[in-house]
Amino acid sequence: MKLLKIYFLLLVLTLSDGVAQNRFQDFLTPSDSLRVARRNTVVLLETVALGGALVGLDQLWYKDYKKSDFHFKNDNTHWLQMDKAGHVYSSYHLGRFSAELLDWSGVSKKDQLIYGATTGFVFLTAVEVMDGYSAEWGFSWGDVVANASGTALYVGQELLWDEQRIVPKFSFHQTPYAGARPEVLGNGLSEEILKDYNGQTYWLSVNMHSFFKESKIPKWLNVAIGYGAEGMLGAEDGLINTIFLPEKERTRQFYVSLDLDLTKIKTENHFLKTLFSVFNSIKVPAPTLEFRELGGLKGHLIYF
Repeated sequence: MKLLKIYFLLLVLTLSDGVAQNRFQDFLTPSDSLRVARRNTVVLLETVALGGALVGLDQLWYKDYKKSDFHFKNDNTHWLQMDKAGHVYSSYHLGRFSAELLDWSGVSKKDQLIYGATTGFVFLTAVEVMDGYSAEWGFSWGDVVANASGTALYVGQELLWDEQRIVPKFSFHQTPYAGARPEVLGNGLSEEILKDYNGQTYWLSVNMHSFFKESKIPKWLNVAIGYGAEGMLGAEDGLINTIFLPEKERTRQFYVSLDLDLTKIKTENHFLKTLFSVFNSIKVPAPTLEFRELGGLKGHLIYF
């Protein structure tokens, strides 16, 4: 009952304050020409946010590990390359969000791609440098290539098609592996989403109508190709799997599924457009076919 009262109050306030609602809509509407105040605000907030993230990483993560001289590390075989897929995903969406903020500010398309879309690559490369000074890790050229690939995927599509037809997406389901090694794979859902590669799936979601403009395919319908892996209690093969989960083997999975392109849903509400843009980074649960590296085909009525 309390929730109903709160909902009713919010509804009344929304309907009774049309002027505020219109102002909010105007604020979220992208500008047709450069608005210097908006651009400067975006640049300032991004600088503070990303700089703060680096400082936070240094204080909350790296300080618990021994420092070392700058060094390189070849980790291309770790986690069955799931971490590399994560780098592609992160670089793409950090760049996309930054470019869209500059678009909202009225910045030219050229500058959106130069200064916005490269934000993910620059930020993640800075994190990579921090890895280079940590004895636990090291600067990974494989990570840098993955970061560059995510940025290139965004920029390349803008230059080629002036739209994003192929979007990296993410989904997650909990697995028993985290319970076996919570200190590595996370303790609780919030940690496991970030740390348990066994439950992560990375997708390339393809908007079919964008490739067949004259077809009657719904503009919001996508086909998604996914990649995942499981059987991993550590970065590399070892006895640890035998100790904890002797029946499990490290293996890759490949998926084919349906998806939605939320940005193709028609609406004049710029608040909804903003929400759709943000959540278009997440794969919608849907019927899925799974192909396993070790053999076998499995169908999922709904796959997360």
